[in-house]
Amino acid sequence: MDILKAATDWAKAELISTPFFALAGMVFISMSIGFWQVGKTDLAKAYIIPTLVAGILLVIIGAGLFFINKNRINQFQTAYQENRVAFIDSEITRAEATLKEYKNVVFTAIPIIIAVCAAVLLFVNPPGWRASMITTIAMLAVIMLIDGLAHARIAEYNEHLIQARKEIQE
Repeated sequence: MDILKAATDWAKAELISTPFFALAGMVFISMSIGFWQVGKTDLAKAYIIPTLVAGILLVIIGAGLFFINKNRINQFQTAYQENRVAFIDSEITRAEATLKEYKNVVFTAIPIIIAVCAAVLLFVNPPGWRASMITTIAMLAVIMLIDGLAHARIAEYNEHLIQARKEIQE
C-alpha cells in the first residue's frame, strides 16, 4: 500500500471539499444582500445581519481549511521521505484526534445547538431572534453536511494508515 499516495489523495479530496464552505458562505452573503435590497417585512430585514455573519464565518472556515490542507500536501512528501514510520504514526495520531473532534463537535455539540435553537424558536417571536435562530440552524446544517462527508474520508484514510502501520511492522 502506498500510504503517501493515500495521504495525498485524502488531502486533495479535502481541497475539493473545503471550498464548499466558502461557496455556502457566499450563498449566505448573497441572501443577506437580497434581504437588504428587497426585504420589506421586519422578519426579512432581521435576516440581514445573521446571514451576513454566517456567510462570513463560512467563507473564513472554507479559506482556512483550504490553505491548511494545501500546505499539508507538500509537508506529506517531506515528512514521509524523512521517516516513513514517524510519518505514519503522526498521521494516525492526527487522524484519530480529528475523528474524536468530529464525534464531539460535529455529531454531538452541533446537533445539541440545533435543538436549542429550534426550542428557542418555539418560545420567542421577535424577528431578530427568529432570524438568528433559523440562520444558525441553516449554517450548522451546512457544516454538518460538509463535515459528515469529511468524517467519512478521514475515517477511511485512518484505516489506510492503520493498515500501513501493520505492513511496516510485519
